[in-house]
Amino acid sequence: MDASADAVTSELIAQCERVIRPFIRRTPVVQVDGPEFGLPGHTLTLKLELLQHSGSFKARGAFANLLTRDAPLAGVVAASGGNHGAAVAYAAMKLGKPAKIFVPSVSSPAKVQRIRDYGADLTIEGDRYADALAASEAWAQQTGALPVPAFDQNETITGQGTLGLELASQAPDIDTLLVSVGGGGLIAGIAAWYAGRIKVIGVEPLASPTLTKAFEAGHPIDAEAGGLAADSLAPRRVGEQVFPIVQKYARQTVLVSDAAIADAQATLWRALRIVAEPGGAAAFAAILSGAYRPGAGERIAVIVSGGNTAAVDFDRTR
Repeated sequence: MDASADAVTSELIAQCERVIRPFIRRTPVVQVDGPEFGLPGHTLTLKLELLQHSGSFKARGAFANLLTRDAPLAGVVAASGGNHGAAVAYAAMKLGKPAKIFVPSVSSPAKVQRIRDYGADLTIEGDRYADALAASEAWAQQTGALPVPAFDQNETITGQGTLGLELASQAPDIDTLLVSVGGGGLIAGIAAWYAGRIKVIGVEPLASPTLTKAFEAGHPIDAEAGGLAADSLAPRRVGEQVFPIVQKYARQTVLVSDAAIADAQATLWRALRIVAEPGGAAAFAAILSGAYRPGAGERIAVIVSGGNTAAVDFDRTR
């Protein structure tokens, strides 16, 4: 597998987009007034990827894998905090492939139920993503099923990069894009698409700073893995295939607290009636909390990347 910064290109992303387009939604963007969220003089563009099939951007990478790789009779296998598992289960259901999904015990009940609803064979394994990953690798060895990596694989990264292609046509004038980071597949794909044409900034929980730690070390290393968004943004380390791309094109990260993420969830609900999961709201938390402070006239976009959460009375959480 090519671990270079040029392994995923805008040309490859455009080719992938044509392949997966019949199976994915073109999710909407909404422009909101910055002063409503403490940013006078700014307009914010929100990319509502939580409206994607399976409830998150992960459907893009899942279909990129299943439509460009040959699955054996044993089908496909994936490890996931929840969203990737739901996406692979959905894609497998649509394409008539058997799917085995492993998730850790921190996965939210909403994500576990969604995987089951799509007809996949689900196993809860261990407390963290790394436990589920080890179990999925053993399953692939035992059965010959095709592994579908959650983030650290070029097809997955290329599929996630189609979100950048789509956003570029919907909001062509943005200067800066804030992206939640777990294993890094989404930020790598988007960064590869834009290739330095805009500023792409990773947003991570203080409780799981995988990309921040990798930048400090100069290579992927283990980081803390916990916090409110642990079921989507805490894989312990950023991907080896991911890192060269983000190192070249998206070298800045900001960190947000669990309290800031919870406040972002509540604010999205109160102001826009958007129900985002913690990982899906993390990038917006960077704006609300002041972890990222835009310059004068800077045109900001934020990806709301997932909405797989149980119904919550956000009004009561404030």
